Amino acid sequence: MSLQKITQVTGRGVCVAGNDIDTDRIIPARFLKCVTFDGLGAGLFADDRKAAAASGGVHPLDDPRFRGAAVLLSGANFGCGSSREHAPQAIAKSGFRAVVAESYAEIFFGNSTNLGLPCVSAAREDIQRVAAAVAADPGLELTVDLTALELRYGAGSIRLTMRDSARDALVNGRWDAIAELLEGLPAVEATTARLPYLRAPV
Repeated sequence: MSLQKITQVTGRGVCVAGNDIDTDRIIPARFLKCVTFDGLGAGLFADDRKAAAASGGVHPLDDPRFRGAAVLLSGANFGCGSSREHAPQAIAKSGFRAVVAESYAEIFFGNSTNLGLPCVSAAREDIQRVAAAVAADPGLELTVDLTALELRYGAGSIRLTMRDSARDALVNGRWDAIAELLEGLPAVEATTARLPYLRAPV
């Protein structure tokens, strides 16, 4: 089973600023009753978006200028809180294909990698510089390059970091552990057939 090799993501960006954005903010608990992950995109940052509208503001995800963005920019300790897999699923189902933040909660990072959703890190001032460029020109195209470990935007670029194991899994198409297990199934069956104590009795 061949998985997509994710070497770079290109698309417009949007910044959801703040540190310690937890998984309950990313996808509130009431949305966890779903049977599949397919409809989770509609609940992404639902309470934050509702609160912004109630106060007369507009959440970045509801701002028409950023509609269709593929790269989510944020702050430190993104995805903290409960370990719900629904959080990265909601981000992916909303059309985002990469996240750029200062740092991530461990389980969120792992869940995202297993979905093929790259979570790369950058310095705060660099993210702020990219966010300012996006705010000035919402049509600006960003390229998250996992091979070169850099984010390119307009005439500028910033350095990215990512754990080696996660980067290797993404760029070599080995990011889905279950798919890797299934890929090895013929070898498991061949080994099983050679072991007398695993054969069915005659």
